[in-house]
Amino acid sequence: MLDRHDPHAGLHSERGALAGEHPGRAANPVIKVHDVAWLEFEKPDLQRAEVFARAFGFTPTLSTGHELHLRGTDPGAPCVLIRRGTRSRFLGPAFRAACLGDVLRLAKVTGRQVTRLPDALGGIAVDLADPSGLRVRVVSDVDELPALPSQQPHTLNVGHEVLRVNAAQRPPRAPARVQRLGHIVLQSTRYRQTLDWYLEHLGMIVSDFLFHAGQRQRGPVMSFIRCDRGTTPTDHHTLALTLGPTNRYVHSAYQVADLDALAAGGEYLREHGYHHSWGIGRHIEGSQIFDYWRDPDGFMVEHFSDGDLFDHTVEPGWAPMTASGLAQWGPPASADFLGVRPGKESLRELRAVLAALREDNEFDAQRLIGLLKVARS
Repeated sequence: MLDRHDPHAGLHSERGALAGEHPGRAANPVIKVHDVAWLEFEKPDLQRAEVFARAFGFTPTLSTGHELHLRGTDPGAPCVLIRRGTRSRFLGPAFRAACLGDVLRLAKVTGRQVTRLPDALGGIAVDLADPSGLRVRVVSDVDELPALPSQQPHTLNVGHEVLRVNAAQRPPRAPARVQRLGHIVLQSTRYRQTLDWYLEHLGMIVSDFLFHAGQRQRGPVMSFIRCDRGTTPTDHHTLALTLGPTNRYVHSAYQVADLDALAAGGEYLREHGYHHSWGIGRHIEGSQIFDYWRDPDGFMVEHFSDGDLFDHTVEPGWAPMTASGLAQWGPPASADFLGVRPGKESLRELRAVLAALREDNEFDAQRLIGLLKVARS
């Protein structure tokens, strides 16, 4: 009886595929990328970008009048690269290959040239284009920055398990220290082509599929995709793809130590006048605790903690896409997060919908109806 009134009943996607549905992986991929390396942007005001980056919890490793590199506390390359440009735009992601030979193999199969990266990064890269037209860079042998001191998770008294005695809990209201880049979410008008491209070229595998209610027979409209590192567990999703009326960046997510770091860091951002988009809550697909913000250029960025880790044995789950299914607990998804807040952005999205319906792509009238049902659910 309770399940009939539970808005989350049936939304958890541990249930697998039906006969003939997408397997969620390629039979013989060209390579298998190891992880996401960094994201690249252009912005007109690098000083403003750096002020927000410090408040969000990044540490700059390079800051000039023309370029800004941002890192987390984990060892490795910077996780965000920003160049000065005439307008704000997302340039594309970079993925880290398992070895130099994989970059060479990918270049040979695709007919692309291998190039050397700038001295500030080191290593080599091959630049590809996915079916949405996005530049996708695969890199190897980049310089490894040493780890920085990180925020330590708080000691918690959970239930009757007492670990903290005669010590008060006082999380500082300060920037959450970003540990690493976790994932990137992209929207495509050619979702299925783009999904298959990442599986076939980069060897990624699907953790969960979402479909529009009543349209499962037409196939999924969103996928949460992880790196395949065999028996080594990896993030539930390093890349998420969704079908929509434009090809665009949706958001990127950065891991912090724990809920206290996330919440106190959010209060710091709020006190400094930054725009909160949605949170705090816990997602269903991926299970991570989340909090979403917008930077001064309008890009959505997420603090997250406590996400799922899967190895290569876990097969894709399938579930209907709904707004209420975005979180196990937390406030309802905001109009800003869903992209339906009245204003310039919603007008641009409306124009994009009308344009997409006139073009030859996967976003048709039936998909539009499904998307509207998602926003109302």
